[in-house]
Amino acid sequence: MSENAPRLLVAALGGTIASTSNQSGGVAPALSGAEIAAAAGLDQIWPDLQADFTQVSQVSSANVTLDMLFEVRKLARTSEVDGIVLTQGTDTLEESAFALWLLNDSATHIAATGAMRNPTLPGADGPANVRSAALTALSPLAKNLPASLVFNDEIHDPRFVRKSHVTSTAAFSSGPVLGAIGWISEDIVRLPHAPAAASVSPFAGRPRPETLAEVALTEVGMGEPEETLTQLIDSGFAGAVISGVGGGHVPEHLLPAVARLGEAMPVVLASRPGSGASLANTYGYPGGEIGLLASGLIPAGILDARKARIVLTLTLSLDLDTAEVFAAFA
Repeated sequence: MSENAPRLLVAALGGTIASTSNQSGGVAPALSGAEIAAAAGLDQIWPDLQADFTQVSQVSSANVTLDMLFEVRKLARTSEVDGIVLTQGTDTLEESAFALWLLNDSATHIAATGAMRNPTLPGADGPANVRSAALTALSPLAKNLPASLVFNDEIHDPRFVRKSHVTSTAAFSSGPVLGAIGWISEDIVRLPHAPAAASVSPFAGRPRPETLAEVALTEVGMGEPEETLTQLIDSGFAGAVISGVGGGHVPEHLLPAVARLGEAMPVVLASRPGSGASLANTYGYPGGEIGLLASGLIPAGILDARKARIVLTLTLSLDLDTAEVFAAFA
């Protein structure tokens, strides 16, 4: 085996990509990372590949936690590999990829992927996605990026990618403006739209917090009852994210509840669409973002509500200045 043989670590969390039939009549995570990667044909690309496999967890995507992702960061910090592929369920894949973009302060790229079709179905997409993720994780072009989400031969920046379809194998997109930052074709990684230099995460180099702050995420819509917000005030949450309509607005009748919530805890205001940036200086009517931000709410900037919740959770867990951290995402 060559001394320069590429070294890859596959860290597995479960999900559809690892699911097989069980007694429920459906499927559930059961396959190991080694079993998942076996069908990817990685030896066709690198005959001398050194591949290791770690089963971080074996859960559905709804059960993935930040604690698990801290374990993945630990692997990136301590494993002597050239790249890491993370496999998990797709329901929270965008959140995991973003959390790793925030947390990974090693020189090892982490490419997160999964599957829409489980291995029992014709045309299962897991093997192809693992192959593309491995190519990305080991590519010199990705070295300046802490993490990516690789799916359907596309490479996405975790800050902008979202799952936009329930079942399509092309389930992930990065909005109508940015799009994928690269793609894989003929086993070649092309990253023409990657950032010239990765932005430094506010959490790079920070220790793992002893406990994680509990942060609520709520969405308000037409005729939203006050109880949606007032029930959070004495709930024990350390902070809250409000997904407001449009660019970050709430119905006028909710303003007293918003004010009370803001007095009780840090509150981040995100937009409902999640693509683009939350507004800051356009609408001055009661419930518009100008008044909400003036009252002390913190703008989510380019982050959608789910990603803003991850940032607020880490910010409060590490006792950092909330406004200062979110200014990095303005």
